[in-house]
Amino acid sequence: MILTRGARVTGAVLCAALALIVAGWVVRDVGAADGIERLWHYWAGYRDAQMTLSPATSPYDVVLFVVYVAAAVASLRSSVAAAALVATGVLTIVVRLPGLWNIGEPRMDGRFVDDLRTRALLCAFASLAAGIALIITAAAGRRAPHDFSEDAPARPGQGAGVIAFLCLGAAGAVTIAWEIRQAVRIPSIYPDWFLGGDEIFQGLTDPPPGWFTAVLALLCLFAGVSGLPRAVHARPFGLIAAALLLGGGGVGVARSVHEELLEHFADLPVEAQLTVATGFFEVFVGVVVLLALSRPGPAAPPPLPDQGYGQGYGYPRPGVFGPPPPSQPPPGW
Repeated sequence: MILTRGARVTGAVLCAALALIVAGWVVRDVGAADGIERLWHYWAGYRDAQMTLSPATSPYDVVLFVVYVAAAVASLRSSVAAAALVATGVLTIVVRLPGLWNIGEPRMDGRFVDDLRTRALLCAFASLAAGIALIITAAAGRRAPHDFSEDAPARPGQGAGVIAFLCLGAAGAVTIAWEIRQAVRIPSIYPDWFLGGDEIFQGLTDPPPGWFTAVLALLCLFAGVSGLPRAVHARPFGLIAAALLLGGGGVGVARSVHEELLEHFADLPVEAQLTVATGFFEVFVGVVVLLALSRPGPAAPPPLPDQGYGQGYGYPRPGVFGPPPPSQPPPGW
């Protein structure tokens, strides 16, 4: 899928706008926390975290910022970045959609002033519009290749596809397993865990925790299954899933180190040990998949021009009998 130059520029501008929206909210939270260190303590869930005001973001917003910047650069540099624009658009829509019914809820009144909530709602609408526009741009901005020498959409290599299938499939299964465990232990938080409500705590611009967990699990499984047949969309979706896993796992590892859980790992309950191990597992999967999918697989050789002989190999296609005999037969014809 080759994009026109106009579509590539449009996609880059939309991604840049999304990155600016996320950056603006992160800067707001840095000011509310009186410094990036306090905000990080809150994001990571440290017990000594202290916040002057309630934050509107989470550490995943930093990952989203990186995704938007990478998608903008890819759109400008490559004419086959349509899959990256689609993946970015889909991620934006599913992440920002819950804000439409959560930002205006009465439970947000005590934590955020009306002006801030109004801006958050406008940003949610703008992000959704930009996400939809990215998908439309990728679909409407296609053009046919001028010749066979133009680049084809990059697919993952055979080994990279298998790695993505194994690692992302395992990460998706682990995420779902933790969700099942939580549903058994704390059933009272449902359905607020997925849709938002009084039973859970969330940032102003972020989706409910369960919603995001479900999105991450589905994204991992979809990208992993797509990697096995080396589908074109496996690379962008897999890279996004790996980045989210790396961000979430990194927060978990940082919390384990800060709370000195590794030093007392043997004394922890089994479930706490598995929680700590899950953070390291997500970091491992994120790094491995990022390295595996960051480089495209070998390009397929372009087909030879069709001269009426069937792919240029000198054999007529079915129903084609080759060129007519010469007008002046040679001697002995």
